[in-house]
Amino acid sequence: MRLTILSTLLFAGTSLSAGSALAAGELNLICAADVVICEQMQGDFQKAHDIKVNMVRMSSGEAYAKIRAEARNPKTDLWWAGTGDPHLQAASEGLTEEYKSPMLDQLQDWAKSQAESSGFKTVGVYAGALGWGYNTEIFKQKGYKEPVCWADLLAPELKGEIQIANPNSSGTAYTALASLVQIMGEDKAFEYLKSLNANISQYTKSGSAPVKAAARGETGLGIVFMHDAVAQTAEGFPVKSIAPCEGTGYEIGSMSIVKGARNMENAKTWYDWSLKPEVQSRMKDAKSFQLPSNKTAEIPKEAPRFEDIKLIDYDFKTYGDPEKRKALLERWDREIGAAAN
Repeated sequence: MRLTILSTLLFAGTSLSAGSALAAGELNLICAADVVICEQMQGDFQKAHDIKVNMVRMSSGEAYAKIRAEARNPKTDLWWAGTGDPHLQAASEGLTEEYKSPMLDQLQDWAKSQAESSGFKTVGVYAGALGWGYNTEIFKQKGYKEPVCWADLLAPELKGEIQIANPNSSGTAYTALASLVQIMGEDKAFEYLKSLNANISQYTKSGSAPVKAAARGETGLGIVFMHDAVAQTAEGFPVKSIAPCEGTGYEIGSMSIVKGARNMENAKTWYDWSLKPEVQSRMKDAKSFQLPSNKTAEIPKEAPRFEDIKLIDYDFKTYGDPEKRKALLERWDREIGAAAN
């Protein structure tokens, strides 16, 4: 009897050790959100799991380019956050893995729609509307009128006072480009962008950099996702966020597992974990004020609500299509980027 019990305990111990070994290991993660939330997510996950997260922070466009370049020999397991268009492009090119999380039923319709439209190769983790944030002190000192519409950004007095990211590297800026095309039509949108170029002081690499520069007083206004402007206000900077009167686009920040990931099970562990309400409710602690995708996650009181904003019916499928995206970026390079250099 003693031998039987001892054998059973030894077997159980071996099984537990094997289970721990399977659960342990590493996860190679690209995080395309602000560095503060990236580090918070990394730390929280590592506390809850016996998995070391090797994290690289980069913008959405850079993340897509890296995953595409490494397609034959993937070095990344999971791509968390960043605008949905490049995630959809990666999905359509077969760069990411189909995965139906058991958390799907708990998500908002827009998050589930993102998953369905990609063949379950990506999923929505948060959402946020496009707009801008301006430095109220600079505008008051210089006597500028508050810009409440896209048209107001063309005011001659704002020459050199506006920053926006480059849409080749930034998902935020690509969302702005695609939104303007949908609001105005492609030719008129590019005419608008050519006029706006006269007021742009810098095309940054990162999508949130323009409003951070405005917060520091280095520029008057940054075109960004509104939650990035709200984050600067929450930090105590004199930044006011605006939703454009003509209407605006929005992002569905997404998450994708890379096809051929070396640490596939660990990637799925992060995937399911990051969709939990308690995890998404923590995002506000990093001053990240997007709308969470889990229906029961706590919405930060500072988060810009979709019901308060005039949103366009943003066509994620069309503008996440590789050919459409490539054509728009090439035209931007020819007509806007070349003129900016």
